Amino acid sequence: MTNKKILWLGLAITVIISSFCGAAASLAINNAPAKAKATPAVLADWTNAQGQKVQVIDEETAVVQAVDKATPAVVSIIISKNLPKIQSPSTGSGSATDPFNDPFFQQFFGPSTGSGQANPDPSADSGGTQKTEVGGGSGFIVTADGYIVTNKHVVADDTADYTVLLNNGKKYPAKVLAKDPLNDLAVIKINATNLPTLTLGDSSNLKLGMTTIAIGNALGQFSNTVSKGIISGLSRSITAGDNYGLSSEQLDGLIQTDASINPGNSGGPLLNLQGQVIGVNVAMAQGAQNIGFALPVNQIKQTVNSVKKNGKLVRSFLGVRYVAITAAIAKANQLPYDYGDLIARGQTATDLAVIPGSPADKAGLVENDIILEADGKKLNSDNLLATLVAKKQPGDTIGLKVYHKGSVENVTVKLGETQ
Repeated sequence: MTNKKILWLGLAITVIISSFCGAAASLAINNAPAKAKATPAVLADWTNAQGQKVQVIDEETAVVQAVDKATPAVVSIIISKNLPKIQSPSTGSGSATDPFNDPFFQQFFGPSTGSGQANPDPSADSGGTQKTEVGGGSGFIVTADGYIVTNKHVVADDTADYTVLLNNGKKYPAKVLAKDPLNDLAVIKINATNLPTLTLGDSSNLKLGMTTIAIGNALGQFSNTVSKGIISGLSRSITAGDNYGLSSEQLDGLIQTDASINPGNSGGPLLNLQGQVIGVNVAMAQGAQNIGFALPVNQIKQTVNSVKKNGKLVRSFLGVRYVAITAAIAKANQLPYDYGDLIARGQTATDLAVIPGSPADKAGLVENDIILEADGKKLNSDNLLATLVAKKQPGDTIGLKVYHKGSVENVTVKLGETQ
C-alpha cells in the first residue's frame, strides 16, 4: 500500500492547498452562449420510476452564475511579520534586500526568483526589522458586518498580523476571534459594513459525482481563482500536517474532491451549483493527482453561530485525540473491532492521546481505548464522535461504550468547555 502524506493548505510559510465543492448532474449545450440568468437553463425534466422529479440543466450557465454570486464574498488573507532586515553585502548600507535570499527562507521556498513571494514594507522600524508578507490564504464572508471563516492553520501564528483583501481591492486589518480546537477552522473579523456574504448550505445530502466549485487565493497571488470538479469521496478521515512534521491534526468526516487546487486556497469555500458553501478547503495529498479535502459545512455552522453570539467559541469538550477505525486499520493493527475510534497520540510529543485534567481523563479513558458508541449510536462514517459531542453544551453528559483493557464498559462523561 502506498502512503500519501496529507498536507494542510496555505500555511504561512509552507503554502499548500486544497479545495472542493458540490452539486448537480448536468449536460452541456453546443453553440449556446453563457448568459447571466436568474436560474440555470433547464434543458429537460421528467419524473423517474421512483416518482422523483429530475432536471437536466446547463452546467456551464450554472457554474458561471454560482461564481458570479460567490466571488464578491471570497477574500484573500495576507500574513505579515516583522522580520530582520537583510543587509546588502555589496553596499553594507543596511538597506533591505529580498529576505527570501536568506538561507532560512530558502528551506521553505528555495532561492528567490523575484516572483513576489515576499513583499517587504518600504518603511522599516528602528529596531532593524521590516513588515514582510510571509504567506497567504483564503476565506469567505458570512455576515455583512465582517465575520469571515478560514482555516485555523492560516491564522495559527499569534505573532503575525493578518490583513483581509476584498474582491473590490479594499484592505482591512483582521482580528482572530476564535480557533476551533476540534476542526481546522477559525473565525476572524474586520470592521466593515454592508459586505457581500455567502450562504452556508447543507452537507448532509452530498453525493459522489456532484459538481464542486473551488474559489481561492491561488499561490497567494491570484485572488478568486476558480476551479471545478466533482465530489470524489465522502466521510474521509486523515491526519493532516505541515511539510516538516512539526505539527499534525486528526480530521474526520471530510469531503474529497478532484477540483484543481493550488497553494493559497486554504480556507476558501467549496461551493455547489447554487453558489452555497458546502465545505471549507483544508488539505491535499502530497504527490497525488487532485486529491483534496474539505471540512463539511455542517461541521462549521455551530462554530460560526457560537462566535457570532458570544464573541468567542463556546463548545463542549471531551479531551481525546483519536483515529477513526476502518476495516483496514483494524486488520493492520490487530484490533478487535473494525469500527469506533481508537484513542491515540499524535505525531509529536505534545499531541497526547488524552488531555490531562480533561473530562475524558477524569472519566478514566486512556490511550488505546476504543470508543465504540456515543449515546447509543455506533461510531462510524455516519455517526462521528466530534459531531455528537459538538451537538451538546458544556456541562451536558454523554454516554460512551468503551473497549478498555480487554473488556467493554459503559462510561458517562460530563463534558467541559473549550478554552
